[in-house]
Amino acid sequence: MHASNRTARTAGILFLLTFASAIAGAALYAPLLTDPDYLAGPGADTRILLGAVCELVLIVANIGTAVVLFPVLRRHSETAAVGYVAARIMECALISVGILSVLTVVTLRQTAGADAGEYLPVARALVAVHGWTFLLGPGFVVGIGNGLLLGFLMYRSHLVPRPMALFGLIGGPLMSLSGIAVLFGAYGQSSVPSALATLPEIIWEASLGIYLTFVGFRRPRNTGADLAADVDSKQQAA
Repeated sequence: MHASNRTARTAGILFLLTFASAIAGAALYAPLLTDPDYLAGPGADTRILLGAVCELVLIVANIGTAVVLFPVLRRHSETAAVGYVAARIMECALISVGILSVLTVVTLRQTAGADAGEYLPVARALVAVHGWTFLLGPGFVVGIGNGLLLGFLMYRSHLVPRPMALFGLIGGPLMSLSGIAVLFGAYGQSSVPSALATLPEIIWEASLGIYLTFVGFRRPRNTGADLAADVDSKQQAA
């Protein structure tokens, strides 16, 4: 298999893995995130710990997409490619804070004993921290990194069909603006307006993962460096 096809397939698989791990993590976290009295109840600690593992996989896959694609994307705009890597790292940093907040609730439940009721406000505050990290990471930074920057790079390079890349260019900023709207209380993060604003970004990331996995990169346009190299080689041949 050609090196560029291996790179595309690896990136595509990593993108699909981000979807699977993110969905699994959210589903496994549900008892803790939806029950305000989780600390004083029977708990589902093993399930929550498995959710944390899923989010650790998500972090690895997120950074993996940026690391794998960077050598290809930098040929078309090194500034945007570095920005994409930085956005992925920032997203993962926020996810990590969310993981720590959830794990702290588990520790409180396991150690509080008969005093669990006294720590309920602390547990609820930690769950709120997780909610804010989800809004600012997957709800805002992703729109800038995976949406705007990666969409621009793919649109400029022709590595994927341009209509597909437009979903990132349009959906990314829309998702980030929606995150700001949620921040100021315009509507809830689980509301219909938020879901509609997030949909183009979801379509972009899902289609990108599938396309790279099963099709690979399209033949890229020549960059300025490539054209200069072609001119030099022709001059030397003459």
